[in-house]
Amino acid sequence: MPVNYATPSPDQLLPVAGVRLGVAEAEIRKKNRRDLTLLALDAGSTVAGVFTQNRFCAAPVQLCRQHLAAGKGIRALVINTGIANAGTGEPGRLAAQETCDAVAALLGIGADQVLPFSTGVILEPLPVDRIKAGLPAAQANLGENNWHAAAHAIMTTDTVAKAASRTLAVDGKKITISGISKGAGMIKPNMATMLGFVATDAGIAQPLLDELVREAADASFNCITVDGDTSTNDSFVMIASGASGASFSDAGDAGWAEVKAAIIGVSVELAQAIVRDGEGATKFISIDVQGGRDREECRKVGYAIGHSPLVKTAFFASDPNLGRILAAIGYAGIADLDVDGVRVWLSSGDDQVLVAERGGRAAAYREEDGARVMAQAEIGVRVDLGRGDAAASVYTCDFSYDYVKINADYRS
Repeated sequence: MPVNYATPSPDQLLPVAGVRLGVAEAEIRKKNRRDLTLLALDAGSTVAGVFTQNRFCAAPVQLCRQHLAAGKGIRALVINTGIANAGTGEPGRLAAQETCDAVAALLGIGADQVLPFSTGVILEPLPVDRIKAGLPAAQANLGENNWHAAAHAIMTTDTVAKAASRTLAVDGKKITISGISKGAGMIKPNMATMLGFVATDAGIAQPLLDELVREAADASFNCITVDGDTSTNDSFVMIASGASGASFSDAGDAGWAEVKAAIIGVSVELAQAIVRDGEGATKFISIDVQGGRDREECRKVGYAIGHSPLVKTAFFASDPNLGRILAAIGYAGIADLDVDGVRVWLSSGDDQVLVAERGGRAAAYREEDGARVMAQAEIGVRVDLGRGDAAASVYTCDFSYDYVKINADYRS
């Protein structure tokens, strides 16, 4: 079960004018489950994306990059779950292209106006004929109110669908933001094994949207880790339809700061939902690192703690073996770190415990205090490096017995 997270109800997920979603059962890998999603976008929509940095990036990722770079105006997205179409070589690239061709023929648009996405098992061929056979049903299902269904249709090992919506008003115009994501394992920054899609009915000029999707990813999906594995298919896409009548072309435009904050807020919510649903997770852990010389070294420390299997198993057991946190800070890659200036706290809600200072255990620290905090479902780790003003946050979860079970049985 996810840690303090439940899928929003269908009526809590708001339609975004100019974006229609449809789902279908295509039997891509398993029967009797929604596994194919189609998004149709109004003409004039702007679209931007960021993708995995894994060199074995999947065929659909390669094609998405090409189609976005072509600048023809994206009009559709097609997403399948079950098979990742990664590690499939030239046949995989042809299958991704054939998928785009089929969507284009169905919607009367160009194939280079389609972005394909796949998630699931790596190194297996994509059953493109099943996708093509399922597309008419997905088209028939297109509607602005299908965010809830689409969130379910992109799941793999997720135990719950992940979605979020917000609204705000700018200059008398109501702006809506809705998004969905999937991911539970093989999660590490740059990016994680996840798909994320956020849409708004605000109009956002392409250069501004390109900048926003990178900034939003950096504040959300690039701040999460479940197991330290960077996948082959990770994609985060942002859509701006412009149907609300509110438009932004420059970062200095009135209301842009509020819209930007809301979009990043939805992205963070979707990213944290992935960690809350981490494979086998029983605890959600926020790691806040401050006092660094720059943000990058703060993130190094956060990732070192968040990736460590020893730290994560200690949290699962509620065992305050907190020397593991100090060890992770020490090997994070800050060569000139003065450990005597580092302080570490554990917290849950208002319960804060100073664990370490001056190079060792804090004088007032008691193990029963650490155990009390670690027994909670929501835990904070705060690290002050004592060498500057920079800060960064990383979100992770514990490692339980179920993580091994889920991944051992993944293909069955």
